[in-house]
Amino acid sequence: MQYVKLGWSGVKVSQFCLGTWYLPRLDSVDEFGVRKVDVDTAVKVMRKAYDEGVNCIDTANRYHGAMAPVDLNHVGNAERVVGQFLKTVDRESVVLATKVRGQMAPWPNGEGLSRKHIRWQIKESLKRLGTSYVDLYQIHWPDPDTPKIETLRALNELVEWGLVNYIGESNHPAHDIVEFMELAERHNLEPFTTMQEIYNILVRDIERDKIPVAKRYGMAILAYSPLAQGVLTGKYVDFNNRKWSTPSDSRAVISSGLQGYFNDRNLRVLLELNEIAKSKGATLSQVSLAWLIGMQERLGVTIIPIIGVTRLEQLEDNLGSLNVKLSQDDFNRIEEALKAQ
Repeated sequence: MQYVKLGWSGVKVSQFCLGTWYLPRLDSVDEFGVRKVDVDTAVKVMRKAYDEGVNCIDTANRYHGAMAPVDLNHVGNAERVVGQFLKTVDRESVVLATKVRGQMAPWPNGEGLSRKHIRWQIKESLKRLGTSYVDLYQIHWPDPDTPKIETLRALNELVEWGLVNYIGESNHPAHDIVEFMELAERHNLEPFTTMQEIYNILVRDIERDKIPVAKRYGMAILAYSPLAQGVLTGKYVDFNNRKWSTPSDSRAVISSGLQGYFNDRNLRVLLELNEIAKSKGATLSQVSLAWLIGMQERLGVTIIPIIGVTRLEQLEDNLGSLNVKLSQDDFNRIEEALKAQ
């Protein structure tokens, strides 16, 4: 395993962080008709990742693990599963990240980034996780109803109280991040160490505005959806006939988010990635993750892909990307495929 610094901090984290938005599922359902999370398998996967050197795990108070969007009957489940994993290891050996912002109760202050909500939810997250502190506490998305200075002061208190070690943001516009960081400097408050954003070969919007901000303030990028919800594994492409293929029982049939990936440009990129993968004896997933890791040096910022796996074989495949080295020619071929008309 390779280790990198968590932004400007001195904390070392594995090159990959294990995500918990999508966890192994059972065939059985609960009293609400929702598929149950296979807790035993989920903990086994987490433990295997840990044994392979992955010391970073990311979750959120809203996550369930087998349901999206998540209703109020199912929020917090992923944190509880992570709590089961934490019982099997030395807590101090893990860099634990979670998030706050989303609705956790039906009342008016049941969501948001106010001091009241943040103080309440850090206590609830710690209960669900079964720990006394969180290493990285992230604001999940903007709250236009709460002044940024109130949010920052509330987060700063959590650091001072020893409930949180570092803070970060997720899914905020670049100008919001700059405003938060300037407020932190002006008022001597804790600044963000990380930004968690969608980033992969097919979705590179953050290169335009957020990565320059990350470089300016020494923030690390926690890249979620590094395989574009499975598109970059190649499972939706018929490579022999050079066309998209979506099995009737696949998630792509019902996911509007996935449907947006199925265009001519992305197909061209997948076909080129497949050729690169074959030349290296690697999988498409490994080449796609190796690209993200290689972009660190090219962009001058730390990039930590958040990998989501439901089977041990997927974990082994993803970690194998650390042994895949892309040449400048490989990067050029990918760029040309992206830009071709």
